[in-house]
Amino acid sequence: MSLGPGRPPAPGRVRVSAPRTQAPHLPATTSVSQEVAEQSAVGEIMVQSLIRSQLRLALVVTAGFMASLLFCWVLVSWVPFFSQWRIMGIPAPWLLLGVGAYPIIGVCAWLYVRAATKNEAQYRDLVEEK
Repeated sequence: MSLGPGRPPAPGRVRVSAPRTQAPHLPATTSVSQEVAEQSAVGEIMVQSLIRSQLRLALVVTAGFMASLLFCWVLVSWVPFFSQWRIMGIPAPWLLLGVGAYPIIGVCAWLYVRAATKNEAQYRDLVEEK
């Protein structure tokens, strides 16, 4: 809206040249933590993303555990030389399947907890604005 050349502003009007700098700053968008707490569409997507990453991790660790047990079974079943071994009078296949599975379980559990903690820390860093 132009006043035209040479026309002074009307009396009683104030010319605004800059926004108020003393006014409190209101955030234009909501934070991710607010989105999650309010269960909005964005928050729901964030939580579903965490659940999907944890599910994917569980499936990968389970597949690795099953593959290692399958390897033990193949070793016992298809390698006749291995089935003839005896350690302190106990057949090696019994030791492998009866005792050897527990270290595999421990390693898989340790890897899962380590990776799940990392996933949750990344989610927490995303939600909490630092």
